[in-house]
Amino acid sequence: MDINIDTKFITLLGKPLSQSFSARMQNAAYKAMGQNMLYFYTEVEQDGLGDVISGIRNMPFGGFAVTKPNKVEMLKYLDELDPLCEMMGAVNTVAIRDGRLIGYNTDGIGFRISMAEETDTDVAKCSFFCAGAGGAGRAICTVLAYDGAKKIYVYDIIDERAERLAADINRAFPDRAEYVPYETGGEAMEKAHGANVLINATGLGMAETADQTPFPREILRAEQLCFDATYNPAETIFLKQAKARGCKTVNGVGMLLHQGVAQIKIWTGEDAPVDVMRRELADILAGLSHKDG
Repeated sequence: MDINIDTKFITLLGKPLSQSFSARMQNAAYKAMGQNMLYFYTEVEQDGLGDVISGIRNMPFGGFAVTKPNKVEMLKYLDELDPLCEMMGAVNTVAIRDGRLIGYNTDGIGFRISMAEETDTDVAKCSFFCAGAGGAGRAICTVLAYDGAKKIYVYDIIDERAERLAADINRAFPDRAEYVPYETGGEAMEKAHGANVLINATGLGMAETADQTPFPREILRAEQLCFDATYNPAETIFLKQAKARGCKTVNGVGMLLHQGVAQIKIWTGEDAPVDVMRRELADILAGLSHKDG
């Protein structure tokens, strides 16, 4: 695309970002829409957020996206929060309007639509065990609570983070969530074994943690649905082990697609070309498969 004085920038703030598909997916959408916008990456962690945000406020940005490890930390830099974002306590999308930074969260929407398209899960009849209580876990668990999940077990290597998320959910939806103290076996994994749906929102399984999973192979049951918010690789070790045990598995590609669709609506006010974005993701995945082969 041609970058000119009227180009509006969108950037993704997080680290690491080498595994991200978002730039190709979103730039394909902007081209199809005739939008003079460019999506690119900015690797930054929490200690550098303030400086980056100061720069963004004084540059031609239409907004920006936020990912691990910044989804909760970003809240302190915003001027206003969408009510759903405020309830979730995490942000993945920021719009810039009249110089004000307004936070949204489209992760939960992406998760909900992905689950509806790819599974026949009746949320109200299921118990969910979510490993990971950071930004993605917060969004997923809050949407599950809102949709009437029977029980949500919240588990994180940082106990205070899991305990806080469970408490936040229960304030709005009494007795819906249960904090599970961190341990690699014992009672925690017994609860995971008994849940209808297992969710990996930890990031384990991608990049340098490609050989790691929050769930031991032996606790997986064929009757379970296993969801991993990771999309690169398309099949993490968690999903490989789950598939080998006979479980139905879903990766994070659908969640990525639909959270991106919602972001574009926020940034442009127009409906995103879902089919264009879906094809771009399929092309990316096909390229990775060819490379692996």
